[in-house]
Amino acid sequence: MGLIQAAVGSIGGMLADQWKDFYTVPDGLPATAALFAAVPRGTNAGRVSNTRGSSNIITNGSKIVVPEGYGLLLFQDGAITGFAAEPGGYEWNSNDLQSKSIFTGGGFVESMVQQSWERFKFGGQPGSQQSAFFVSLKELPDNRFGTQSDIYWDDRYLNAQVGAITRGSYTLKIVDPILFVKSFVPAKYLQPGQVFDFTDLDNAAASQLFNEVVGSLAPAFSLYTNDPEKGNRITKIQQDSIGFAKSLSDAVESAYQWKSDRGLAIVKTAIVSIEYDAQTKELLKTVQRADALLGARGNSNLQASVAAGMQSAGENGGANGIFGMGMAAGVAGISGLQQPVAPAVPVSSAPPPAAPVPADDPIVRLTKAKQMLDAGLITQADYDAVKAKALGL
Repeated sequence: MGLIQAAVGSIGGMLADQWKDFYTVPDGLPATAALFAAVPRGTNAGRVSNTRGSSNIITNGSKIVVPEGYGLLLFQDGAITGFAAEPGGYEWNSNDLQSKSIFTGGGFVESMVQQSWERFKFGGQPGSQQSAFFVSLKELPDNRFGTQSDIYWDDRYLNAQVGAITRGSYTLKIVDPILFVKSFVPAKYLQPGQVFDFTDLDNAAASQLFNEVVGSLAPAFSLYTNDPEKGNRITKIQQDSIGFAKSLSDAVESAYQWKSDRGLAIVKTAIVSIEYDAQTKELLKTVQRADALLGARGNSNLQASVAAGMQSAGENGGANGIFGMGMAAGVAGISGLQQPVAPAVPVSSAPPPAAPVPADDPIVRLTKAKQMLDAGLITQADYDAVKAKALGL
């Protein structure tokens, strides 16, 4: 018993006219504020509000306005006596038979809050004096992460261990306010005038979250790049803020149980930069070149590559160099490229032996494997294995 719902969603004109004094959220809060005490407010005929004092103690008959995007928590002697997530006006009256303790609004917090309410609710009859706090139900931005040295993970796309230095930010959401306050928030923040802010450098609890996120980055990168639904492409991470946020949230939950133990979840991420180590950069270049050799684009790239090689051979090796490049072009089956005529040799009854093609030529091996793949003679997995071996991955 305790809260009576006066008006759902009416936090403007009607309540300002009817309620001359009420409790609500304080002014001037940072966008990253997660928990803070309610403040009493008086309203004059012109509706110019002025905060009076900092006491958040309410008694029977006290009126409270819950704005959109916030939840109301009531405490008595450290125990939770009420919660309201529906925006609107409420009156506290522990004696009214129509009053009740919890209003979830049927939103995203309902299922989790109901479980936590049964776990933490006040066991006796609530007294007449309560302390009122607000908790943010919005996305809380500007929670930053970064690494000072390389982190490493096994990457299926590159078929190797890769390393990078990265930095960015993420948004948090309090998905279970009751669990968050009871299990994670230090007692010092359950006092008037205190604001629990995730970006406050002096907030030891928030600093702990930062360290846990940094410790989860390598598993998160591994989850993302090794997920077949993401195409196993490391280069997609910076373009997929929600997809990587899920991987990061899953990694954090697996290691530190943010949602189940603290009522927190990572919603979105923004990766500002990824600086790969030298070995990873070389691997990316090699695999990208190999991918460029596939299909119509591959023919174009290969012809351009051979043409550049012929120019270089002509500059450095004369006719012999060009002859060698022409032979390579013929072996690769590139249309439109012809070998120059060799100097005349004595006529022989037997045809001249064909120039041997190196068995370990990666272009030849990849070309043959691609032809077999297109003909259905081998599977994509077989081709990937040939590709990896040919490129030395």
